[in-house]
Amino acid sequence: MSRRIEIELTSKQNDGTWTWRAAGAREPKGVVVDALIPTGASVKDVLRAEVETDLDGTRVLNIAAPKAKAERSDLLKLLPPEKSFQPVTSQLRKKDRDSKRPRRDKKPNDRPSRPRFETPPEIPMRPKPKRIKQGRVHVDEVLAALPEAQRTIAEKVLQGGIPAVRAAVEEQNKTAVAQGKEKIPTDGLVTMAEQLLPKLRVAEWLDRAKAAEKIITEIDLRDLRSVVVAADDPAIARDETTRELAARMKVALTERQKTELDNWLQDIRAAVEVGRIVRALKLSSQPPKAGVPFPPDLALQLAAATSASLTPDALPERWVTVLEAAAFSPIRTQVIPPHPAVAVNDDLKKTVKRLGVLMPQIAALYGIEVDPKAPAPRPLRVVRDSKDKKSNAKTGAPTAKKATQAKPDSPKPVESAKEPVTQGPSEKPEETVTDTVSS
Repeated sequence: MSRRIEIELTSKQNDGTWTWRAAGAREPKGVVVDALIPTGASVKDVLRAEVETDLDGTRVLNIAAPKAKAERSDLLKLLPPEKSFQPVTSQLRKKDRDSKRPRRDKKPNDRPSRPRFETPPEIPMRPKPKRIKQGRVHVDEVLAALPEAQRTIAEKVLQGGIPAVRAAVEEQNKTAVAQGKEKIPTDGLVTMAEQLLPKLRVAEWLDRAKAAEKIITEIDLRDLRSVVVAADDPAIARDETTRELAARMKVALTERQKTELDNWLQDIRAAVEVGRIVRALKLSSQPPKAGVPFPPDLALQLAAATSASLTPDALPERWVTVLEAAAFSPIRTQVIPPHPAVAVNDDLKKTVKRLGVLMPQIAALYGIEVDPKAPAPRPLRVVRDSKDKKSNAKTGAPTAKKATQAKPDSPKPVESAKEPVTQGPSEKPEETVTDTVSS
């Protein structure tokens, strides 16, 4: 079945044919005869083509000439001003201390002011780790060494493994039956794909591992672990070209995990020292390696600072923010405020009830019964509203955040880079704002 795509002309050969590739692709895809090329076309032109793809490759059936761009005639012409521009300057008058108005005495029936939260000092943030940008050097070498018939099958294997080859053969056989042609033998093509699979796995791993080695000191640990785990694949482990590189990757992973662990503990201590409790709690819930024990001395320090931040006169929003961060940290059972908050709203009640399974001591502080068999809640995911971003960009107002409970497939909570100091209750009781009060 034919389909329409955009192709880019890459070169014109001596025999009159043109090489082309899909618009935006890296390598040339095929060759097209000069008779199909529109008059006046040149290299690097992007044209609309009708193509057909099967196991033998992609063929160009027809090419449409590019549409000419119509010139706009509805544009307004800007005329220069007749008068020269005269800038306006202004100077503010200094206030006279003697002319200050006397301070109004506070009346007995005036409402008490809300407690003011002082923003803790900023601490430097570590650079974001880099993700792997995998190349195709080794994969292209394997494909170039294959015959044309096997190259098409290898491309399918790279896209989806053996199931992709079976699906492609079945689809082509359906088309052949509809046209009254003979079916293609599936077993032979699948056997060929199984023989090509080990070479392709090794080539893909080499491309990924060498890309990781270039950024080994800055690579994201998740990518580095995936490279090391993939090296244990039997097809990769048996190949002699991968053994030395795989050994270097394992050593690099051990060193990087130790470095990231030290940085993790340093960042938590620095956040506690300056008073950024929420950031310290979130960092403590995201260790660089699963199963790492939390240091007891740091746990006592963090738990004491967290309990001290939950003062009775603190706003309910402050309690909600700290409890949401503490519930998923390793010190959640050690957080024991001396007294509950004086001001309690619906958001705080629902937060304490939702987190009661993880922090039963907080639920008991408010007299809330906890079902020990209830499932543990998941961290809330902060979602920024794109409409708020556009509207607040003009006014300079802070962007509102809504927090929703993470889905089961979410591996960890989303951590914001900063802790805003905006205070205010959430609009919906079910969607608790977890990051609206700085720590």
